[in-house]
Amino acid sequence: MYWYNEPPIWEVKEDVMTLKSGAKTDFWRETHYGFIRDNGNFFYQQVEGDFIAEVKVMGKYQDLYDQAGLMVRLDEYNWLKCGIEFVNGVQQVSAVITRNYSDWSVIPLPENPASIWIRVHRRGTAIEVEYSLNGSEYLMLRLGYLTSAATLSVGLMCASPEGNGCSIQFENFQIRS
Repeated sequence: MYWYNEPPIWEVKEDVMTLKSGAKTDFWRETHYGFIRDNGNFFYQQVEGDFIAEVKVMGKYQDLYDQAGLMVRLDEYNWLKCGIEFVNGVQQVSAVITRNYSDWSVIPLPENPASIWIRVHRRGTAIEVEYSLNGSEYLMLRLGYLTSAATLSVGLMCASPEGNGCSIQFENFQIRS
């Protein structure tokens, strides 16, 4: 696997990655906020064709927009990020699909859970985002068009747009076809 914007601190032990997201980092293009940022942390591998990617995410979110989850990326103009985004003290299950412009879908969680499972399923040009609070029962957050490109970068994403970085733990990341 490879880093796109390596974070300041990270390590992998067996099926667990722990890290601290970089300060003032994000993935975003234009919409609403009017700026472009492409400096979030992304640990990825190349995947061809259809796939399912999933991971368990735990974070010590503290600052506005601290985030962690999965990313599927063609380039700086075409990507998906999904997972938790921390907004006004509340963990939001979040998905952003970017095709030149970013959009944002969120569901505030009733309480800030210790962990969440995120799953992304690619079928052709479509991308489906699901989440679970227990690792077995999943709910769909988003279904959208991403790209027809055959090969995409798929992996773990985190960022701290407003803060100085937060501690994140990813467990049991896997990609299967």
